[in-house]
Amino acid sequence: MPDAVFVTDLHGKKERYLSLFEYLLGNPPDILLVGGDLLSPFMPATDSAVPGGSDFINGFLVKNFTDLKNRLGKKYPETLIIMGNDDPKYFESALVSGGANGLWTYIHQRKVLAESYSFYGYNYVPPTPFMLKDWERYDVSRYIDVGCISPEEGRRSFPASEHEQKWTTIKDDIDDLTADEQLDKAVFLFHAPPYSTDLDLGDVGAAVVDHVPVDEHLGSIAIYRFIEERQPLLTLHGHVHESAGLSGSWMQKIGRTVCINGAHDGDELSVIRIPLDSPEDSTRLLI
Repeated sequence: MPDAVFVTDLHGKKERYLSLFEYLLGNPPDILLVGGDLLSPFMPATDSAVPGGSDFINGFLVKNFTDLKNRLGKKYPETLIIMGNDDPKYFESALVSGGANGLWTYIHQRKVLAESYSFYGYNYVPPTPFMLKDWERYDVSRYIDVGCISPEEGRRSFPASEHEQKWTTIKDDIDDLTADEQLDKAVFLFHAPPYSTDLDLGDVGAAVVDHVPVDEHLGSIAIYRFIEERQPLLTLHGHVHESAGLSGSWMQKIGRTVCINGAHDGDELSVIRIPLDSPEDSTRLLI
């Protein structure tokens, strides 16, 4: 039975990556899935010398994944990755070229076949209160939640057209990506979780903006509706680190679809082990 390991939101923390490499050496899966926010947050988007920048990709990540591949040989997992909203798009090309020797495949807005399953990747999240907007999209319309900043404002490390900033939505992107695809053996690597579930609960407390309470659910309506309507086998998410601690759940079913948020707000690395034939039997390990 093919199995996968899912990790997400490592945020450039070398100790988490080193824990991952050590775990993979002793427990290699068939497939490794990395769900975005790979780099250090709040770094200067054009500075390759800072931790998390292109030197981090071409140096630390390429070096350590190469070492892992050499040590595992034929047991080296098929590795599929996406970026997240804290990853400047400026570094996307370094990430793509870094995987050129078979270390990983970057699958944003792509479909990849592996172990008889279809894997899809998608980086974008709905608007947040944060300033970096490279990987933010309007969700199902040009509405933004209280306290958030629109994709038309903020800053970008890479240019985007006015049309893209103003009119593109997560809903339309997902529709274009999946079209008439059969999804009974499909796995989706989303950075954003589905809206109003156990997987997108944020620690907003009693926050109020202009006398309006801030929504404690931080996920995507478009992603929730897509799961509900199309019922893929498995969807994987991150982005909201504290959700599992607040809701008590890191896995939830929407119809037949198993949905997992692998993010973690502690110092440990959260490792999700997934038997792809029965993803509801997945296990979570903090290391």
